[in-house]
Amino acid sequence: REGTQTTKLGFKMTFATRYISSFGQLSKIKKFRLFPALAGVLNDANAGGGYYKQEQTRNAHSTSALQADTSHAVEEIISATPTGGLRARFSLTAEVAVSKIFPAGFGWQSSSILAENMGFAPESMKFALTTGVGDGIGVFLGHTLYYSAKKALASGDIDMAREKDIGILLGTAGFFSGTAWQPLVNALQGANLSFNEVFFGTWVGCGAAFYAGLRCGRTILSGFLDHVDEPTYDNSKNDISLSIAIGGATGFFVGTDASYLPDQNFLIDCVGIKDGMSDLTG
Repeated sequence: REGTQTTKLGFKMTFATRYISSFGQLSKIKKFRLFPALAGVLNDANAGGGYYKQEQTRNAHSTSALQADTSHAVEEIISATPTGGLRARFSLTAEVAVSKIFPAGFGWQSSSILAENMGFAPESMKFALTTGVGDGIGVFLGHTLYYSAKKALASGDIDMAREKDIGILLGTAGFFSGTAWQPLVNALQGANLSFNEVFFGTWVGCGAAFYAGLRCGRTILSGFLDHVDEPTYDNSKNDISLSIAIGGATGFFVGTDASYLPDQNFLIDCVGIKDGMSDLTG
């Protein structure tokens, strides 16, 4: 019997720990109050006893007193459970924007000016590849410089070797989406689509290109970069989420073209690059 009770204790403690650590939500954790026997195991384990000892002493306590004690134990677990929030989500979004999206746009626009000065037509593959390289370099530099600054100013435990490898992976994906942007926009505008249709078409097309870059990068770079994982189902979900976000950013980048359907361009006053604007301002 003692061995059986020990097995029950191990199973129930494992279940409870996994449940609490997996969700960490007050409303779900409180459901443990529906299981006084399980809660009793938690309470008694915290006190240094075992399930068998709790069985022996159960008759000495009323059901209401047991539930009160076990509820207190569960509340202590709840209070120790880390939780996220809206602030953390916005903080991460701002971090992605500063370290990746803005540098990518700056790199693309700078390289487009370089391509024009080199005589590359916007419809040419040379122009597309040049802007793709600029986009990729912008993402890589933005990521590595941001985390270098963060390591120096705030978090000294950041592994820069890891961040460098991740920057290379993201830069590879940035090259894919940056190269696809101009040919895709040319094709959509050439079809006389509305601004919103070009906006969403670019979102989908460049998002797909970025995802393809991530998966290709994982396939190739994981062979010689220690901190780049090979493509798996688990990391594909994260890659899809990031690609949707980056695709949205490339869609907003369509708003920089102030010459295409300016009356429909709801971004023209925010990011539109108009005639007469200096290269640096652009």
